[in-house]
Amino acid sequence: MTIDHEVSAEQRSREEDLLQRVLRSFDTCEDPRLDEIMRSLVTHLHAFVREVRLTEAEWNKAIEFLTAVGRITDDKRQEFILLSDVLGASMQTITVNNEAVGDATEATVFGPFFVENSPRIDNGGDISFGAKGQPCWVEGTVRDTDGKPVPGARIEVWEADDDGFYDVQYDDDRTAARAHLFTDEDGGYRFWAITPTPYPIPHDGPVGQLLQAVGRSPLRAAHLHFMVTAPGARRLVTHIFVRGDELLDRDSVFGVKASLVKDFVQRLAGTPTPDGCVVESDWARVRFDIVLAPEEAS
Repeated sequence: MTIDHEVSAEQRSREEDLLQRVLRSFDTCEDPRLDEIMRSLVTHLHAFVREVRLTEAEWNKAIEFLTAVGRITDDKRQEFILLSDVLGASMQTITVNNEAVGDATEATVFGPFFVENSPRIDNGGDISFGAKGQPCWVEGTVRDTDGKPVPGARIEVWEADDDGFYDVQYDDDRTAARAHLFTDEDGGYRFWAITPTPYPIPHDGPVGQLLQAVGRSPLRAAHLHFMVTAPGARRLVTHIFVRGDELLDRDSVFGVKASLVKDFVQRLAGTPTPDGCVVESDWARVRFDIVLAPEEAS
């Protein structure tokens, strides 16, 4: 809802004069890109202040909030990234930088829980390493936008366990629910994981207070992370989401895209599995075919 604030011509003139003086301060900037960014930032910031007629008390409150965001940030927690996520800025930046190319798979947020040097598994292996959750068979292909299979593509996968925690959130240095593998000569891949479940983003700090104040949930829709790389292809960072999850339309970081919502088909205990394993509990099965954009599309 926009409130129409009446402002006199003299007042508008004074405000515009200030904006122009700030913009002229960048006339000596020697970096064209920095100059463009700063002028646009200042223009939009001033427009926001003028549009909502921001009070001095509200501006001071905003500064207190950003100060609190900075204070809670350390080498293990990045509250500014969390703030960017919940405002949709992270997702918008990803959208801008991953332009649509043919039927290339859409990208989404990277998230804070990726870890380098994850264990390698063979096709058909298990990424769970004992993580709690329902077994889930994941399979698909990787191809380029011309429809050709991409052999040897590296696929990193990681997810939270059934309690909503990633391995790095525990204090015992475990490695679980993450691994990497490579596509076969036909571009195929397959592995066992666990069926994704919803979980909250960290909400015990200022960003959580913001969400509470505006009546928003910190919960993320259930998802499984992928990062796919191959020579000559644009790196893909994405998720897949569980069709039917009630959080799909209110994911706290706006990461859900319709093309990434997949059917996790439920199977009863004892139902034959694709690899012939015996699963003594209910399990799920999902297919995710991946299309990589060419590198020059980055």
